[in-house]
Amino acid sequence: MTALTLPARILLFFAGLTGAAGIMLAAASYHGDSAVLLSAALVCLANGPALIGLALLSMRTAAALAAGILMIFGTVMFAGDLVARAYLGFGFFPMAAPIGGTSVIASWLLVALAALMPARKG
Repeated sequence: MTALTLPARILLFFAGLTGAAGIMLAAASYHGDSAVLLSAALVCLANGPALIGLALLSMRTAAALAAGILMIFGTVMFAGDLVARAYLGFGFFPMAAPIGGTSVIASWLLVALAALMPARKG
């Protein structure tokens, strides 16, 4: 088995953080009866496992690495803004959640595009 590259290890690191955040947010949502935190949890729990796959695929296609980076950015913006609103009473900045959500959607479209691109040689 080939050793993971540094970019792949970074994506894997964020996959772990995203998955852990998703579980914590799901628990906080349940105990606090918060639909906002549940939305943030769902985004994290959907994207965390995807980042594992993108970490592995990033060694074969640059599109997977780009999708992973965009997915991390979008997840932080979307879920982070919702968490800030829930706990602080204000978000990151106007339109942070929509920018994050749009970025996550774009990252998933980039995943689809990556399937159509040839793999790196070597």
